[in-house]
Amino acid sequence: MWRRLRLDQQVFLLALGAGVPGVLTAMWILWTEPYTSKVQWTLSVIILSTLFGLAASVRTRVVVPLQTLANLLAALREDDFSIRGRTANPDDPLGAALVEINALAETLHEQRLGAVEASSLLRTVMEQIDVAVFAFDPQKRLRIVNRTGERLMGKSMEHMLGRTAEELALAEWFGEAPRVVDISPPGAGPGRWEVRRTTFRLGGLPHDLLVLSDVSRPLREQERQAWQ
Repeated sequence: MWRRLRLDQQVFLLALGAGVPGVLTAMWILWTEPYTSKVQWTLSVIILSTLFGLAASVRTRVVVPLQTLANLLAALREDDFSIRGRTANPDDPLGAALVEINALAETLHEQRLGAVEASSLLRTVMEQIDVAVFAFDPQKRLRIVNRTGERLMGKSMEHMLGRTAEELALAEWFGEAPRVVDISPPGAGPGRWEVRRTTFRLGGLPHDLLVLSDVSRPLREQERQAWQ
C-alpha cells in the first residue's frame, strides 16, 4: 500500500506523522483542562491548520525542485540546451544537482555543436571530392550518396535512397576490394573505375562504404604525356 503512493503523498504523510504526537499531546491537554469552549475550538483549529499547512509546505519544498530537475532533464533529452537551472548554493544538495545539470547541458551543447560542424564539413567534403561515395545499411539499402554518385548513376538522391544494392545494380561492387573494374555506369561512359570498400558503424549498426574513383582520366593523361 505504501509503495503505491506517489513520492509527494509519502512526504505529506510523513510530515503529518512527525507532527501527530505533539498535536495529540496538545489536544489532550487542551480538552482535558478547564478551558472555555471558545479557547478549545480556536486553539484546535490553529493547531490542526498549522500541522496540515506545514505538511503541505514540506511536500511543496520537495516536489517543486524535483519537477524542476525533471523539466531540465526533459529539455536535455529533447536537445534544448538553452534552459538552465537557477543558480543555487553548490554546498546545498539541490544546488549541487542544479550545478551538475547546468554543466552537463553546457557539455552536451558543445558536443552537439562540434558534431554539427563536423557533419557540415563532411557533407562539404563529400560534395566537393571527385569520387562517388555510397553507404549501405546492413540490409544493403542505400543511406548516403554524394553528388558524384548521383552523376555516376544518372539518378537523383531522392530516387536512390532506401533502395537496395540489387535494385540499383550495385551488388557486384561488394566483391573483392580494392580492385579496378571496367564498367559503364548509367550516368557516365565506359571507363575503368577503382572500387574501394570498407565498413563503419552508424547508430550502432555496421554499414558498408563504397568509394568509386574514375582511373580512366589519369590513364589517358599518362598516355598523352607518353605520346608527347
